[in-house]
Amino acid sequence: MKKTIVIAGLGLIGGSIAKSIVLSADNHVIGYDVSEEVMNYALENGIINEAATEFQKDAVRADFIILAAPITQTIYLLKELNGLTFNKKVIVSDVSSVKSNVMRIADTLTNKHITFIGGHPMAGSHKKGIQAARGHLFENAIYVLTPSIYANSEDTYLLQNLLVNTKSKFVILNQTEHDEMTGVVSHFPHLIASSLVHQARKWNDMHSFLPNLAAGGFRDITRIASSNPTMWQDIFYHNRYKMSHLLEEWIKEMHYLKNLLDDNNKDEMITYLNEAKQFRDGLGVSDKGAIPSFYDIYVDIRDQAGALATVTQLLASYRISINNIQILEIREGINGALRLSFSSEEAQKKSDQVLQANGYETMIEK
Repeated sequence: MKKTIVIAGLGLIGGSIAKSIVLSADNHVIGYDVSEEVMNYALENGIINEAATEFQKDAVRADFIILAAPITQTIYLLKELNGLTFNKKVIVSDVSSVKSNVMRIADTLTNKHITFIGGHPMAGSHKKGIQAARGHLFENAIYVLTPSIYANSEDTYLLQNLLVNTKSKFVILNQTEHDEMTGVVSHFPHLIASSLVHQARKWNDMHSFLPNLAAGGFRDITRIASSNPTMWQDIFYHNRYKMSHLLEEWIKEMHYLKNLLDDNNKDEMITYLNEAKQFRDGLGVSDKGAIPSFYDIYVDIRDQAGALATVTQLLASYRISINNIQILEIREGINGALRLSFSSEEAQKKSDQVLQANGYETMIEK
């Protein structure tokens, strides 16, 4: 029997979910967005089967509803759904990166036809909007599900089955677990990245040449500071108590680090840096982690046209698949460095042999 799915919010995340769900002939996807232009784009490009005219009217037709709006708007829509009259059971989910406030509302719903299962697909892009939607965006990414008190295992299975074409790795977490862990590894780093950029901006008043020296390391660690400010303010607001606690911990950590510098304690500093390196290197060793396991090679290349293409075509000729490419540093007229990531140690070693045999200088970090 054909399932009707309403997706409210057709940005990067909602659009990408729609693109994967619409692949199944068993699904009829209705898209809703505050922008009529966005809905028309989604309809014209086959991302949805139908554009909603009114959220409430089309919501009551649904078997599944996915709220892909900002957190504050998601809570508003959830309350709106609670007041609708459904003639059948509907499973409602969201994509919010903070779960506590959403789940608090979900656990107090009085509409007996609604079963809510919180969701958070942990993948994204530097791009935004429906034009950036990709059906493969969540492939092999962690997709956290947080069932409400009214949801059972069968409901969770039905939602996972609906999302099967996302090819995500589903993980069940309660709201506290989710918010604490995403706070540590996602939300809090964004605060720190923004603060580092502000520090550089202030020093720029003294040294106007400073931006020219902002090379790979600074750009890598502050990349996330370029994300949507309005969206992140909403995230910080809903996770503000955990953010405040993490900032207190961070301030204490910085005081400790400052003392290591002031006291010139060489042994303790080496231990501190080594412990950080060991923990960071261990992230993603398990396939269950949010950071996938990759095997890297560093390759020196010249600053000349086609240098990157030559490397990738060479490895492709040996049927070696590259999972990720990062240009670490390219400056005019000198060597630069690529970081190539592979999914297995076997591919890493074979690539290293091929590249060295063709005159490239490579390094595998131990």
